[in-house]
Amino acid sequence: MQCALYDAGRCRSCQWITQPIPEQLSAKAADLKNLLADFPVEEWCAPVSGPEQGFRNKAKMVVSGSVEKPLLGMLHRDGTPEDLCDCPLYPASFAPVFAALKPFIARAGLTPYNVARKRGELKYILLTESQSDGGMMLRFVLRSDTKLAQLRKALPWLQEQLPQLKVITVNIQPVHMAIMEGETEIYLTEQQALAERFNDVPLWIRPQSFFQTNPAVASQLYATARDWVRQLPVKHMWDLFCGVGGFGLHCATPDMQLTGIEIAPEAIACAKQSAAELGLTRLQFQALDSTQFATAQGKCRSWCWLTRRAAASVNRCVIISQRWHRVLLSTPAVTPKLWRKISANCLVIASNGYSFLICSRTPRTMKC
Repeated sequence: MQCALYDAGRCRSCQWITQPIPEQLSAKAADLKNLLADFPVEEWCAPVSGPEQGFRNKAKMVVSGSVEKPLLGMLHRDGTPEDLCDCPLYPASFAPVFAALKPFIARAGLTPYNVARKRGELKYILLTESQSDGGMMLRFVLRSDTKLAQLRKALPWLQEQLPQLKVITVNIQPVHMAIMEGETEIYLTEQQALAERFNDVPLWIRPQSFFQTNPAVASQLYATARDWVRQLPVKHMWDLFCGVGGFGLHCATPDMQLTGIEIAPEAIACAKQSAAELGLTRLQFQALDSTQFATAQGKCRSWCWLTRRAAASVNRCVIISQRWHRVLLSTPAVTPKLWRKISANCLVIASNGYSFLICSRTPRTMKC
């Protein structure tokens, strides 16, 4: 992948950009084999990857510059702004949105937040696209609701320019910290969720709910989980840290009793909507803390699909595994020591040694 920002030394987010994808996959496959060196693996399957560029379905842009000439991108450690609208990780469909947003910011008088001076209102622009129908969700993260009326007044112009914007919200984040969103979400459109579909499974994306940012690889990840589970005698299953329910919804059958646990209420709302569309009546999704929920249940002979995203504590895997006899584990950062602790408590299914390249050109790998 060629990136003018990287070539000019203006961005170093993609640490492995100069390394060919086959070499990246080989390195990550070797890392996975080392991770599972103490475990018998009958078959090593080929690593899974997706497009080299244009694969992200979400952009998280720091807004800087001036109201007349805003920049959408990031801040370097010294506070210098960098516009990332031309980042090749984003699909071509994002370019017209970024282009329209810049004059809109001026129209609405949304002064970019200045971190050093602690002044301004507009902190972030969060843009998400559905691969299913091309619909988009746009979120303005503001310091306060001071500019809300102005934004509402100017919004019809933006909607006329960008009819693909199906969901538009304002998120209020008043804290002077590098926190992407606050608790308050104000919807400016009647529609409140984006429809998505992976492997004929309906999924929904709402504000403040985690969703995979690499649809091509995530789709294969979910399909593989489904195939593994259907080879096992699973009648009862827990999907912990379930997000919008991607794993559980793929694995579920009409005869399976499945409980999905996720602390974010918005994500649970998405999962419930998907389950209703599928007509699966034995699925139960609850907005609870996964660790507290699992440890409160005592020993359980059901199967547990455990997804430990980066935000979750490493120790949670060990704590939860102590309550389980059988665990299916999907995690981006499990150390050999942690694997040994988990396997000492229960049977861990890390079937076939797959390696999923979720975020290419960086060392991060999703391991199953």
